[in-house]
Amino acid sequence: MNLPDPRMIQLVMSLRGGGVTDAKVMGALERTPRHLFVPDRFGDQAYDDRALPIDCGQTISQPLIVALMTQALKLDDRCKVLEIGTGSGYQAAVLARLARRVYTVERYRTLSREAEARFEALRLTNIVTRIGDGTQGWPEQAPFDRIILTASAPQRPDAILEQLKDGGIAVAPVDRDIKQVLVRYVREGDNIVETDLMDVRFVPLVKGEARAL
Repeated sequence: MNLPDPRMIQLVMSLRGGGVTDAKVMGALERTPRHLFVPDRFGDQAYDDRALPIDCGQTISQPLIVALMTQALKLDDRCKVLEIGTGSGYQAAVLARLARRVYTVERYRTLSREAEARFEALRLTNIVTRIGDGTQGWPEQAPFDRIILTASAPQRPDAILEQLKDGGIAVAPVDRDIKQVLVRYVREGDNIVETDLMDVRFVPLVKGEARAL
């Protein structure tokens, strides 16, 4: 009989205290082993509720932010999701346990390949990866039921939001003067309704594919 990992138990308690109330989201976090997504040198901190460095100068987001962003999407198992910024693959792995299919775009070839290997090891077969310019979304696969950005846009990411289905939800960090704000967008016909959720800190959304890495 496998006993629960005490590190995961502590993390779950922290997430509940931080406002994560969706049981399905919490279950997805519990079933996603975060230590597989962090560099070995940070393995002892894998279940701390904090962001950690990964390759290519990027980060794996704080578990609380991953959970709250996922919760804000209001996912179900019929959703087709676009993720901008694969990174380590942790957020995509969580989404894949809640959605029908996840399409994830990463500008760094190294990160995308490493994430693919993790998805394969975890048998997450409903994730489709792409190396390219995330600022353009994935037009060939649009429209999407849900969209999530894991890097901060300098302004409202209209080119990506155009790929959101009517009634769909997107969440994205956006630069506001000297801070970043997590915003939820809901498409209502030709209109986009915006709601500010919280202040956050993400790496910037950068145009183009990083061909060197």
